[in-house]
Amino acid sequence: MSNDADNLDASGLGAALPAAAAALSAEDRAGLVNALKNKLQNLAGQHADILETLSPNVRKRVEVLRDIQSEHDELEKQFFEERAALEAKYQKLYEPLYTKRYEIVNGVMKVEGETNEAVMDKEGDKIVEEKGVPDFWLTAMKTNEILAEEISERDEGSLKYLKDVIWGRINDRKGFKLEFCFDSNPYFKNSILTKTYHMVDDENEPILEKAIGTKIEWYPGKCLTQKVLKKKPKKGSKSVKPITKTENCESFFNFFNPPQIPDDDDDIDDELAEELQDRLEHDYNIGSAIRDKLIPHAVSWFTGEAVQGNEYDGLGDYDTDDVDDDDEEDEDGDEDGDEEDEEEEEGKGKKKSVSAKVGQGQQGERPPECKQQ
Repeated sequence: MSNDADNLDASGLGAALPAAAAALSAEDRAGLVNALKNKLQNLAGQHADILETLSPNVRKRVEVLRDIQSEHDELEKQFFEERAALEAKYQKLYEPLYTKRYEIVNGVMKVEGETNEAVMDKEGDKIVEEKGVPDFWLTAMKTNEILAEEISERDEGSLKYLKDVIWGRINDRKGFKLEFCFDSNPYFKNSILTKTYHMVDDENEPILEKAIGTKIEWYPGKCLTQKVLKKKPKKGSKSVKPITKTENCESFFNFFNPPQIPDDDDDIDDELAEELQDRLEHDYNIGSAIRDKLIPHAVSWFTGEAVQGNEYDGLGDYDTDDVDDDDEEDEDGDEDGDEEDEEEEEGKGKKKSVSAKVGQGQQGERPPECKQQ
């Protein structure tokens, strides 16, 4: 397994940020906290003002209500602890089922009713029998709305080599790790790509501490997170060779390169803080969808039955600026002498990000390790 690249490091922003957005280190966290300081002070001031407007008797009643809330929070904490233990128990029971699924999907095990008879096409020619269930994980992921928005057309060829997706708990109890197990492929050297979410507790609420993704070892010319552009030289230029440049592009594999925080705290303003918050929450939502929806119900996503089960209730749209990947090109020439650009790439998939509220999700034990054929 390749070394993980720690692209996020955080100890939580507490109540100042949503649970999934608090993914900054103890050092870098100060930047966002300072950026949001005025807003938080305003909120605190409003809270104090409300209490001050109450009559003594009403204020006493509110204090009793707060005590009741504290009792409720303590019971809720016990509920989460007991639920985590129950999920851990059943996760162990799921393991043999996940193992059977892996073996069937990858053609390791035959199922009852399979025959060795040759399959013929309409013309009477013999068809080579395919192993397992081809494109199982790719099809399942593309059926899930959140994940489908992350997969470009260029990604699909590589995701055909995906053999298994598993998740498991890590040492901090609330955190979890996703593992994507790949067969040998012409795109990258890694056999396993991981994404790890480290969580901490803040007043009984899980806060994202840091997210770590695998550094992908791309084969030359096969990187799916970048595209090579060729720009025609200006008219009248002595050089006839096209100018090439590399740009980042949309890809599911950007999931393994989480958002980064600027090194200089002075670069963090309210607008950047809000942007980082949205991106970190979106990243966490993708990981949660894989853990809570895709892995437990993969065959239902493959067949499309999961879509009919109202799997998307409660989801909201997360809008980003649409990026035009194509630079328009005039084959007959430009009267104004503007630069003519053309892009050379294998194909593109236009995406729109999706955001959802962060739920508690599953917190069970680790499922089986990746199987190697």
